[in-house]
Amino acid sequence: MIPDQLSQEERSILLELARQELNRAVLREPRSSTDLSSLPPRLQELGATFVTLTINGELRGCIGALEAYQPLAEDVKEHAMAAALQDYRFPPVKPDELPNINIEISRLTPAKPFDYQTSNDLLKGLRPGVDGVVLRYGGRRATFLPQVWEKIPDPSTFLSHLCQKMGAAPDLWLHKKLDVLIYQVEEFHE
Repeated sequence: MIPDQLSQEERSILLELARQELNRAVLREPRSSTDLSSLPPRLQELGATFVTLTINGELRGCIGALEAYQPLAEDVKEHAMAAALQDYRFPPVKPDELPNINIEISRLTPAKPFDYQTSNDLLKGLRPGVDGVVLRYGGRRATFLPQVWEKIPDPSTFLSHLCQKMGAAPDLWLHKKLDVLIYQVEEFHE
């Protein structure tokens, strides 16, 4: 949970923009332009999001940004399209899948460095279900949203899977001091 939550109306607008962009992208229609001035002011502000697509609770695509670089509404649209077509873990979403896709949006707080000395400090300091985690090491980087704790609740296993996602050995976090950042999200879905 992050401070300064979006209103229900703002959330509904973002979910509708994500759905429209998802449909356009999968149906190979041109990207739509958004009149930002017609949107609530907070949707015009810079924001960082991840858009997650699921079918029957199973991941179908997830792409986002850790740092805000564009208006929140545009960020959601870009990542809805990318989650459908550019997540390397999955083939592009097909038109016949559209009715079964559920959209989840995660609005991120800025990531902050997590200072720790030992791997045990790291385990004790993370807050399962609350903290999103970024690991960085040797030019590589990977993140898990706080929602991933639901599927991987054990901090040791969580960090091992995140090391693997980064392309490193699962036990790297036990032997090397990694750059660790944490963030929280405001999550909402259709």
